Amino acid sequence: MSGAKNGWNRREFTAGAALLALALGIPAAGVKLTDLDAADLPSDRQRRLIADVSDLVIPRTDTPGARDVGVGDFVVLALAHGLSGTGAPMASETITAAVAPFRRRNGSLRHLPWLEHRLDRAAGGDFLRHDLAERTRLLAALDAEAFAQGAPPSPWTALKGLILTGYYTSEAGGSQELRYELVPGKWEWDIPLQPGMRAFSSDWTAVDFG
Repeated sequence: MSGAKNGWNRREFTAGAALLALALGIPAAGVKLTDLDAADLPSDRQRRLIADVSDLVIPRTDTPGARDVGVGDFVVLALAHGLSGTGAPMASETITAAVAPFRRRNGSLRHLPWLEHRLDRAAGGDFLRHDLAERTRLLAALDAEAFAQGAPPSPWTALKGLILTGYYTSEAGGSQELRYELVPGKWEWDIPLQPGMRAFSSDWTAVDFG
């Protein structure tokens, strides 16, 4: 089964591929656009879902949102490449009844089918049919559960990390949402913080979030 048969094409994947190349530190030409394994191809609905969820995490404000820069497709490609350990077999202590049905034969997790099932179940049906306020509420509940102190490991933490990585390695995320200054620039040992000051893109690691 090829990407073309599922509606995927090179032009649609270009934004996600460019972001993935930046995150991996390789030329964009080295990222496969349509040659994904059949098991890694999302359904059209899963692709819409991750684009929508990404935009709920980082909506458009005075700067572009996650949907605007192609973060949803970045997440699809990042998962296919196993970025941030998403392609590794799950540790035995993280396997629960809720995630077990979504494991591959090699023990790794199919993150997008899991997310689709998790959000649809929370929505009592079709998550995408709800209005923006309700989708935001449902995702916020999942986020709060995943990041609660003492909570068991959740696949959402990896997905959210990829959404943030995709956005903040984009031009908009790295130079508009964050404050960009060309390195080496100049050394300033003490910079007073002002209200509304943006974080520096050179100081962002996608490690601390939640």
